[in-house]
Amino acid sequence: MSNDRYSPAPARGAYRAPESGSPVHASVTVPGSKSLTNRELMIAAIADGPGRLLRPLHSDDSRRMIEALRLLGVGIEEVPSDGEFGPDLLVTPAHLTGGTTIDCGQAGTVMRFIAPLAGLAAEDVHLTADENALHRPMGTLITALRDLGVDVDDEGTWSLPFTVRGRGRIRGGRVEIDASGSSQFVSGLLLAAPRFDVGLHLVHTGEHLPSLPHIDMTIESLSRRGIRIERPAVGEWLVEAGVPRAKDVAIEPDLSNAAPFLGAAMLTGGEVSISGWPLHSTQPGALLPEILHAMGAHTGRHAGALTVRAGDGIRGLELDLSAASELTPTIAGLAAFADGPTTIRGVAHIRTHETDRISALAGNLRALGGEVEELADGLRITPRRLQGGSWPAHHDHRMATTGALVGLRTPGVEIDDIGTTAKTLPEFTLLWERMLTGATA
Repeated sequence: MSNDRYSPAPARGAYRAPESGSPVHASVTVPGSKSLTNRELMIAAIADGPGRLLRPLHSDDSRRMIEALRLLGVGIEEVPSDGEFGPDLLVTPAHLTGGTTIDCGQAGTVMRFIAPLAGLAAEDVHLTADENALHRPMGTLITALRDLGVDVDDEGTWSLPFTVRGRGRIRGGRVEIDASGSSQFVSGLLLAAPRFDVGLHLVHTGEHLPSLPHIDMTIESLSRRGIRIERPAVGEWLVEAGVPRAKDVAIEPDLSNAAPFLGAAMLTGGEVSISGWPLHSTQPGALLPEILHAMGAHTGRHAGALTVRAGDGIRGLELDLSAASELTPTIAGLAAFADGPTTIRGVAHIRTHETDRISALAGNLRALGGEVEELADGLRITPRRLQGGSWPAHHDHRMATTGALVGLRTPGVEIDDIGTTAKTLPEFTLLWERMLTGATA
């Protein structure tokens, strides 16, 4: 169908999370992956010709990326789609112009991916963000760009806002970084590296590298367009200079955004299927079947869908979520109703996401009567009977969806700003309420 005028209207303001008085039985379709959409937009912008993104995500984060690339001179046009969540995108590469200001909003992928690309622009590019996102770490990337010969004026803050003095080219070569704070530092450099004069030899020097699936996603997306990337050692990447091939790319559903819906099956004793679940994916959300099974769910695939069915209860267990840290809020919400304590480790870096997610989860669950211990790199959650109350979203989409999940079993949970879900899933409340009625969501 043609939906080039699609314009999701997400719910805004306070939202009283609906309770579920009976097991949920539903089939849900979620929109495209934010991580894949923004990576494919970046690569398409430096390709050797026009290319189309099929069934991309339309959300606040993807809108910020589209606006940023357009301001750099890239042509991006909405065209009719056969999907249900908005138009396809036709991307036409162009000489990167610069001479502009780019507002990254809350989007970490935009601030970390656009900054290296800005060095290839012909003029200066000033990068800024929402006031509540200016705290997000950028010093690693600023240092890396300077080591590559890019002039970055940050007025000594090592953070946004800053100006990249574009000169139309970046020589490239070897650079060392400590990407312990975010895998996006690696992905941002890899995505722009094909257009560096001599490519890039990138070495991670830190002891910890979070969210490895996101780096694998970046490498796979580049490789599918003909860019050769070697990995001579763990934490080391060699990217050959070249021009990515133009092609049409279908965007997978966002598997991490499916997490609260699958969690709803476990919390209510029901069954939820997510359509279009890929056989292979580099998304961290691809680990959900394994994680939810370990927590007591029955999982299975049939006719292209993943189905999660509740087992006899939710098991408390020890989890290392370093490869899928964005699932931490959903898993913490489930753990609050488990049969014993759950310990989540390996996610120290989520303290610098949209909010300090470790502290926010602990505070929100405690406010409802939960018992939570903050760890240096995670949480220990001991189940206690919860009562209703306010659930602050902290400007964080995953905090908001976790509040809705907890509210299925806790009467009177009120999320202060459900509109934060528009960052990656503007349709959240519509899909959530359809799921609860048993309609096809």
